[in-house]
Amino acid sequence: MGDPSLVMFGQLFLAALLGLAIGTERSIVAQQRAGMRTFALVSLGACAFIVATSAIDAQYLGIVNFDPARMAAGIVQGVGFVCAGLIFMRNDSVHGITTAAGLWVSAAIGVLVGFHMYAVAVFAAALTLGIFFAMWYVERMLKRLHDAGLP
Repeated sequence: MGDPSLVMFGQLFLAALLGLAIGTERSIVAQQRAGMRTFALVSLGACAFIVATSAIDAQYLGIVNFDPARMAAGIVQGVGFVCAGLIFMRNDSVHGITTAAGLWVSAAIGVLVGFHMYAVAVFAAALTLGIFFAMWYVERMLKRLHDAGLP
């Protein structure tokens, strides 16, 4: 299969690339502050933790009982904390929830890449982008219909 380091480099690159793609929508279309760099870094970081954990698990197989899923659980918790910082209230409305949810999904995509689930990671990124782009326009259209008095 080749040099394991090259596989890991590819994993990290793919995770960053998928996070970057999702962050592009947040940055350009939604004009949010948490954009391309933030999403790419979260996805890359999540992947790096999983890659490292998986490598350690493989290296010490049978010597130490080590569960890579525990690292994934820690990532979910840590990214949830970061996402909470993106959500804020302004007047009577809440802002940042969609960006926080996207950032959380970006971390999950990094975890998927870290566990060698490339097709699932790419599909999840495509779904996320589809939700971000398509639903942006659907929500605007529904709001216009609602404002016009249509049910």
